[in-house]
Amino acid sequence: MTKLNSFISDLSLLKKQYVLNFPRLVAMANESDDAGLFKEALHQYLSSKWELLPGNAMRNTVIKRIQRLIKYDTTSVHELSTGDMLSIRTMTCLWQFLTGRLEGNVSADLFIDLYYQFEQLENPEETVPDRHVLKRQMSRWPTGLDREVIAIRLFNKDHIIRALIRKIERRHSTSSPYQFADGMTYEEKYAQVGEWWNSSRFHLTMAVKSPAELNYFLGNSLSDETMQVLAEAKKKRMPFFVTPYYLSLLNTSQDGYDDATIRAYILYSPELVETYGHIKAWEKEDIIEAGKPNAAGWLLPGGHNIHRRYPETAILIPDSMGRACGGLCASCQRMYDFQSERLNFDFEALKPKETWDHKLRRLMHYFEEDAQLRDILITGGDALMSQNATLRKILEAVYKMAVRKRKANESRPDGEKYAELQRVRLGSRILAYLPLRVTDELVDILREFKEKASTVGVEQFYIQTHFQSPLEVTPEAKRAIEAILSAGWTITNQLVFTVPASRRGHTAKLRQILNAMGVICYYTFSVKGFKENYAVFTPNSRSIQEEKEEKVFGLLSAGQAGELHALIRSGRQTGKTLSRFLKEHNLPFAGTDRNVLNLPAIGKSMTFVTVGITEEGKRILKFDHDASRRHSPIIHQMGEVYIVENKSIAAYLRQLREMGENLNDYRSLWHYCEGKTCSRFSLYEYPEYPFRITGEMTNLQLTEEYRHLP
Repeated sequence: MTKLNSFISDLSLLKKQYVLNFPRLVAMANESDDAGLFKEALHQYLSSKWELLPGNAMRNTVIKRIQRLIKYDTTSVHELSTGDMLSIRTMTCLWQFLTGRLEGNVSADLFIDLYYQFEQLENPEETVPDRHVLKRQMSRWPTGLDREVIAIRLFNKDHIIRALIRKIERRHSTSSPYQFADGMTYEEKYAQVGEWWNSSRFHLTMAVKSPAELNYFLGNSLSDETMQVLAEAKKKRMPFFVTPYYLSLLNTSQDGYDDATIRAYILYSPELVETYGHIKAWEKEDIIEAGKPNAAGWLLPGGHNIHRRYPETAILIPDSMGRACGGLCASCQRMYDFQSERLNFDFEALKPKETWDHKLRRLMHYFEEDAQLRDILITGGDALMSQNATLRKILEAVYKMAVRKRKANESRPDGEKYAELQRVRLGSRILAYLPLRVTDELVDILREFKEKASTVGVEQFYIQTHFQSPLEVTPEAKRAIEAILSAGWTITNQLVFTVPASRRGHTAKLRQILNAMGVICYYTFSVKGFKENYAVFTPNSRSIQEEKEEKVFGLLSAGQAGELHALIRSGRQTGKTLSRFLKEHNLPFAGTDRNVLNLPAIGKSMTFVTVGITEEGKRILKFDHDASRRHSPIIHQMGEVYIVENKSIAAYLRQLREMGENLNDYRSLWHYCEGKTCSRFSLYEYPEYPFRITGEMTNLQLTEEYRHLP
């Protein structure tokens, strides 16, 4: 069988490949007067293959895969993210293509994808993961702790400090604490900025907020095309915010390390800029109307402070500087809220008002009076962007709520008791964006809260952070991680599986370096698929490929998982402890994260099958919810869930090729057409109560038959 050029766009040349390699398929199409007869003939052909060669499990999987495409052809499905009805014409288009009857503008990407399905039907080879190959792939990616990387960043810091001196000299604010005294020499100014550099407040004050300033701080290294995109973003009033610290992590020279993963977080794509102003909320439950249930069926307090999808957990977004971040991620799931200006970088306006304390108490009553809530995630924005005094007040309110909820349970009989607070999480990317924010005072606040809350039933204290690249694990980040771990909090990481982050070995190396710091990996998220994220979207097939061919070498046995959990629960979650554990079990890292897509309204899942491919070559996936956790009962009313991916497999591979990747390393990608959500690491399970809680669900508005948990 001749090798197919995966980037062929000429349909006539592509058809010649079909004729050459699949003559029986082409003959079936030409012998059929219409697409229906073609599908019937193909179905019979597949059935005969099954009967004649029943022992090949991979071939049987491919047969079922193609039969599914036949089954769904000419049907219409409700696409959940857009709410539109979508017509599936995969096999009809194939028949038209093979018989010269193709109608409309159909991309070659559709037929390239189908080509690889039929190729695997004829040559059903299993992909065998190779640990030595993974080790080689991981070795490509440096970390922020490598000597060569540190040297480049010291050079960057010197350049940025000199740029900051010029910026401060041009500022005319008399209220700013960052001013030079009269008569200071250049050397004295340099030393002064070097001292200010260690303050997170300095970085927030001096953050870059315009494309021109960004380019200046990066040594005028940005291309004209990039500057045009950023200029258009400025016209549309898109927020722009990058601290000097984070800018120092980029590599502006031709040599040195590949910084594409972190660069993609601060440079906006043309699709994002074009869509800004019209971005829709992917997570439909984040659309809140007073007095009405959200898309998951939950009734919420007025405003946009509480978001909820699951029975046990809800998100709290404070009215504080926690509505801002240490930087704006280009693929942020809350870009919808930045667009509406509910989240922003106006720090002065975000300082808590006198009314916030009263509002906070009212919001805590929501948690206190809910029958199922046991887990609060304080985020934003970024939880650690709140000032220390504000964060202390928020945590104190959470503690008092936990006390009241526990006290109220004393009068409730067994089986009717409410869920008591067990888990407190702070969502923050500060450890990567601005680790200098982690001060002794912040650590004391975390330690004091843990000691106090532990006495009223709270057992799990998590900083839920977000490192995107091994290059973000710097000496500063290492010190911040160690400080937080010393307070007895567990640090978990959530990776967004962008195109640069999805390259072979990159995620595995990130797991490895985070484990070495004492961080446990939690989720690997597929990018949500609306147009604004086209540039960074990685197809879910690559997530499955990564799970099966790379993360597989870090999977834990039941005994190993129990041992690791015990180490973490004992408070010995240090880098040395985890590294020793991995070495003893000959593991490159602990694969404790779950690869998932955050689905609108129904939650996180990677359980799907491919039911079609659009004319643009994008796969249509039918998802099922994650059966390992409890959901809002609304899932029983939703029916089947269909999502169209953001780009074709071929388009994704074209991006990888442009980034210099060897596409032979991704040759099995086409064959991952199904997924299954992997099991949860026991660390992320809730502890058992010493009593039975009620099955009743409060703050839920559904029909009566769905008002109790199964």
